[in-house]
Amino acid sequence: MKTVIEAHKVDGVKVCRSEEVHVCASCGYDLDEAELAADTCSDCGAPLKLRKSVSVWATSVPKAGAKTWGQT
Repeated sequence: MKTVIEAHKVDGVKVCRSEEVHVCASCGYDLDEAELAADTCSDCGAPLKLRKSVSVWATSVPKAGAKTWGQT
């Protein structure tokens, strides 16, 4: 099962886009919500143990500036 949370702002603070993927730890089968609720993998029949993968996308970096002073 894949869950995607798009980037958004909360009280003016950016929250990065993230993605979570849940699969059966025994066989790697991609699970759906019904299988998670049943607590059993429908592919291999094993009691459900999850393997979770999380990806996070970085948001843009604000402009940084620097001043240099030279002699005239």
